[in-house]
Amino acid sequence: MKKTLGLLAALFFMAVPLCASYNRIGIPDSSEIRTGLEEKWFTAPLSAVRQNPPELCNNANGDKFQIRLEENESTFNVFVAPHAQVNVTVYSDKGYRIEKQDLYPGDACGSWVLIRDKKTGKPLRIRYYFLKNSEVFVQFTPSGKIALADLVIFGNYAARGVTTGMPFEKFYSASFEDVLIITENKLPWNYVLADTDMYHSILQMIAVIREKLPQIQMLPDAMYDENNELIHISNGKKFEIAENSEKKVSLSSAGFVKWIADGLVEPLAGGRLKRAPLIAETVEVKENGHQGVLSQRYNLFFSLDWIRNLASAVVSVYSGKTYLFNQSGVDVTINPFASSITDTGVSNIVTFIENSGYTVSVLQSLMYVLASTEPGTFYFGAIRGTDRTVSPEVKVFNDCVAFFPYFLDDGAFACSVFINGREMQLADFCLLYNEDFVYLTRVKASEQFFPE
Repeated sequence: MKKTLGLLAALFFMAVPLCASYNRIGIPDSSEIRTGLEEKWFTAPLSAVRQNPPELCNNANGDKFQIRLEENESTFNVFVAPHAQVNVTVYSDKGYRIEKQDLYPGDACGSWVLIRDKKTGKPLRIRYYFLKNSEVFVQFTPSGKIALADLVIFGNYAARGVTTGMPFEKFYSASFEDVLIITENKLPWNYVLADTDMYHSILQMIAVIREKLPQIQMLPDAMYDENNELIHISNGKKFEIAENSEKKVSLSSAGFVKWIADGLVEPLAGGRLKRAPLIAETVEVKENGHQGVLSQRYNLFFSLDWIRNLASAVVSVYSGKTYLFNQSGVDVTINPFASSITDTGVSNIVTFIENSGYTVSVLQSLMYVLASTEPGTFYFGAIRGTDRTVSPEVKVFNDCVAFFPYFLDDGAFACSVFINGREMQLADFCLLYNEDFVYLTRVKASEQFFPE
């Protein structure tokens, strides 16, 4: 019965022009405009397309679009792009004034683009931009008589080469709502379509941490214990603090993320987390293996152990039941990407590696997916870097970080990163740690967050 219904639906779409000004996410739609452009813009040879001046057209809702040609070295692109206005500062000898400038961005929310090969004129792909972040898009490529679908998130494929059962030419006039209907059971739309009302607790925690940052100073190996005593993480002994430091909260990298966790735990449990459970080992290695030999000289997994135990402790307080890290479900182990777009083409990737985590190169894509699929969750991270002060070099988990991904009211993605007592943007973090791995553990955010 399901196969019959699917076949009837496919025949319906092939027989009836795909057009719908409505779409469930409310973006500008150009399908009715594109219905009349095929011969003049989409299938005509490049020499003829070059003769077409840019056109302005309105859809039934009054949204204005521009149809135009752009060329590069190997392809030529036909854009059907929605109108946008930006404020531009105009300077003169009398000062400056703000003017509104009309634009038609090719990667704006609601844009559609056909990309063709410059030598042969053959279509290569059709791309739909449907979100505030233009790094997220869906595209269709011809393969024989049908179109294949890709879903791309910040340079990584969440889905690639998925058959649609539809001719490629149907997407010349297909609306974005048609795209959703055709691919709703074929593409992981839950990775990219989020409810922006689900991030109040995340924003609350970000605001509180941001307000407290000026009071924090970094001190190696430092944390506050359950008695609010400043102690060494390595041996549990008390610190002696200079007088000029007493008004500051002195924390190490690991102590800083514990300070965040304590802000969640203390309102519920009436006390802070203890040191001993947080340094419990979570990784087993063979004593005579390479890592086993190294672990006799170095603490290879310190920050990995720390964030696993830290997240598990928060879960235990939330639930009122004690969980070890391997019982708590805090480890992030998803593999949402099959391949990645690189400077040399598309390459297959292994997203998650056990006891190593994720390469920083996929972190922006990964945080986007996590924000969509686990709203209201933040993540402790353990950074596996390279200690180049020893020979041979050693890969070790030393530093800790906290990621707070969320979506703004307009649908734009953002992620606040807190590390070593300061805040940075996710893109800056990825640039700084681009050669490293990050292991992640998840913690549910809360508006009941009161760090000392």
